[in-house]
Amino acid sequence: MGPAAHRAAALTRRAQTLIALAVLIAGGLLLVRLVVAEPFRIVSASMVPTLEAGDSVLVDKLSPGDDGPRRGELIVFEAPRTGEITLKRVVGVGGDRVAIEDGLLVVNGRRPAEPYTDADAIDSVFFGPVRVPAGSVFVLGDNRRDSADSRIFGAVPNRDVIGLVRARIWPPGRWGQPH
Repeated sequence: MGPAAHRAAALTRRAQTLIALAVLIAGGLLLVRLVVAEPFRIVSASMVPTLEAGDSVLVDKLSPGDDGPRRGELIVFEAPRTGEITLKRVVGVGGDRVAIEDGLLVVNGRRPAEPYTDADAIDSVFFGPVRVPAGSVFVLGDNRRDSADSRIFGAVPNRDVIGLVRARIWPPGRWGQPH
């Protein structure tokens, strides 16, 4: 084999190695997206002021584990009845008694602190009380006036929870963990 053939064979091996590496990286990124974490874009105003339409968040798919989400956590889930991928805040877990009295959340007879809601935007609505079934969570949007949530579609089974919101990744000026 001559020098030209040697160079051609070396280039072919190098190209094959680069292609294999690119396929491996693409496969790894796809696996991460399917199993570990995935970006999610906010499309409605139901989570204002915490998240705005156009924001993007990173969803941790490995959490929350067997016990399900906890009160206060932001979750992405498949909405009951529609299967639509949705983001809301957990306000009640299995066994909790949830109500809204004169626009204020009441869980197990107490009014939890909700610094993430806009008190001026809460209207005088009443809901419940309802008991959250075991293995489920009750979710509300932070913008209660403009949110399709558990008041409409009921409790969300833990098996329908896709993951927990870990960080706002867009826009750049608002990076960080939403509270």
